[in-house]
Amino acid sequence: MYLEILTPDKKLFSGDAEYVDVPGRAGRTGVLKNHAPLISSLKAGQVKVRDTAKKEHLFEIKGGIMEVRNDKVVVLAE
Repeated sequence: MYLEILTPDKKLFSGDAEYVDVPGRAGRTGVLKNHAPLISSLKAGQVKVRDTAKKEHLFEIKGGIMEVRNDKVVVLAE
């Protein structure tokens, strides 16, 4: 799946990912390839990404929203 993590200032991540784990307001949410469409609000915490090379990336956010649609994940973060 394709993932973009964007802040008002810069792009934190853009590329293919195997797994994304975000701090949702109702609890942590994991997203894999072919996930059902979803929109979720995010709280402060850590976004975990495993890219296609099996490397893990960690990003601290203060909140935001995530949209999953058509095998693409967009995280708009503060």
